[in-house]
Amino acid sequence: MANASSGIVVDNDCKLKFLELESKRAHRFITFKIDDKLNMITVDKLSNPSQTYDDFTAALPETVCKYAVHDFDFVTEENCQKSKIIFIAWSPDTSKVCNKMLYANSKDRFRRELDGVQCGVQATDSSKIGIENIRDITR
Repeated sequence: MANASSGIVVDNDCKLKFLELESKRAHRFITFKIDDKLNMITVDKLSNPSQTYDDFTAALPETVCKYAVHDFDFVTEENCQKSKIIFIAWSPDTSKVCNKMLYANSKDRFRRELDGVQCGVQATDSSKIGIENIRDITR
């Protein structure tokens, strides 16, 4: 089903890979892109489970919008190990305005497709996805 406001369709592979991350922990993170030619959101990159948060932030380009999910591990104030799946709408200030608008118009519907996302962040630069900011949103 296409997104009513942007006309973008979500590729079924996006949901399948997300389920692998959520249920099997087969990936630490996944990045997604909008393929202009197909008018579809597709899987961009899959990580292996051993990759770090630094590997994730390095995978986000400086000038191109992306969506991403990250299986973020953290320790609570009660010293319990937990994880949350975070949705990141990466829209750098340096990307083209038309690209930012397309990603913004498709974001909410795409996030709803990924049932199991526990929190999210809209990021326009690396400070928004800094480790301390991510820890704050997982609390």
